[in-house]
Amino acid sequence: MDFRIGRLSRIRVLPRPEDGLRTLVERAPQAEAWADRRMAELRPLLALLYSLRRRLATAAVAVFTVWLFAHVMFGANGMVVYRQKKAEYQSLQKQIDDLQRENDRYTRQVKSLQAPDPSTIEKEAREQLHYARPGEVVYVAPPPVRPSTPETNAARK
Repeated sequence: MDFRIGRLSRIRVLPRPEDGLRTLVERAPQAEAWADRRMAELRPLLALLYSLRRRLATAAVAVFTVWLFAHVMFGANGMVVYRQKKAEYQSLQKQIDDLQRENDRYTRQVKSLQAPDPSTIEKEAREQLHYARPGEVVYVAPPPVRPSTPETNAARK
């Protein structure tokens, strides 16, 4: 077994607060000079922006207005989508009304068949089973002919 002690880590000495302040005071003139140079470079641009501030504000409001109009018209909940959804709603409402009328008709038909009404039973027997009274002749129309599919070059091969 090896009980040797390896290298000891270095003990770090923390700087004194006075050293940081001294460094800051020593570099302050350099920082001020750098800030003065940047301000000298930016002064013409800032003066131009200040002189055009009203035009820039007007342009920003115009761009915002155009964006807002486009969002209201074509956005996820815009007028175009609203009108599509409204048309879809009306179509579905019409389908519901048609199905409700058909359901009511079927309900009436079921009730009339459940009641012992001989005229209703006779009507259904004549229509669905093609029954007839003695001496009557029943004419049945042939089923509709399905049009044949047109021949194509692929079908001939």
